[in-house]
This record gives sequence, structure tokens and C-alpha cells, in this order.
Amino acid sequence: MTEPAPDFSLPSDEGETVTLSALKGAPVVLFFYPKDNTPGCTKEAIGFSEARAAFEDAGVKVFGISKDSLAAHSRFRDKQSLTVPLLSDADSDACERYGVWQEKKMYGKTFWGIVRSTFLIDAEGNIAREWRKVKVPGHVDEVLDAVKSL
Repeated sequence: MTEPAPDFSLPSDEGETVTLSALKGAPVVLFFYPKDNTPGCTKEAIGFSEARAAFEDAGVKVFGISKDSLAAHSRFRDKQSLTVPLLSDADSDACERYGVWQEKKMYGKTFWGIVRSTFLIDAEGNIAREWRKVKVPGHVDEVLDAVKSL
């Protein structure tokens, strides 16, 4: 059974508001990541940017989502030459609805943060595949393979 993807409207670093339900008719990849300009997030965002043409050839739009501000996203995009739109979920509404805003532990401290996760949403707006607690190496290729099998 497929589950409808939670809808959202979030501001993009490209100056527009992206509403998921308005993208129906084509598949979408959402990658939720913890923080701009951190090593794993940078590698992941660069990976999706480098593969953007391959995703577009498959008719898929890709968006990165974190709680960082649009100003932080713009700095991240410019510094890393990113080509995928970055969406700001400052109030963590989308993060919570996708279940990626979770309690985490690091260095003996407990805190709330985004668990790196990716969702492939089909043209009808349903979650076709999800990856939780993503390990960055090889992840973009795995998502691209899943897109090709839609």
C-alpha cells in the first residue's frame, strides 16, 4: 500500500515557494539533511547537484530540505556551487510530518535534529520509496536507480 506524501509549502533559495501538491504529475525526490555546510550534508548536496541532469532526464525534480534559513541556504549554495533547490523548513513542520525530526545522541548529549532521510514521491503524490538514516556514500546513485524503476 502506498502512502500519500505529506503536503507542504516551503520557501526556496531560488526565491519561490514550493508546494508539493502542485508538483503532482511528475516524481519528486526530497532529501532532508541536518545542516548546511557540514561535511556529510555538503557531500550529499553536491552529489544530488552533480546528478541533477540525470534526475531531470528521468523527469524528476529534486529538493533539499533543512531547518536552515534561506540566507544560510544561499551561502551554502553559492559556496558549494549547488544546483538543486534548497527549501527552508524553519518551523520544522515538514520535518515533523515526514518523521525526520527526532531525538538524536552525539558525544553523550541528547538533542533534537533532522535524521538524514530521502523520499521518492511518485507522480500521483504517494511515497514510492523512503530511505531513513542515510549513509551518504553511494546514496545518490541508489536513489537514481529507484527513480529509473518507477
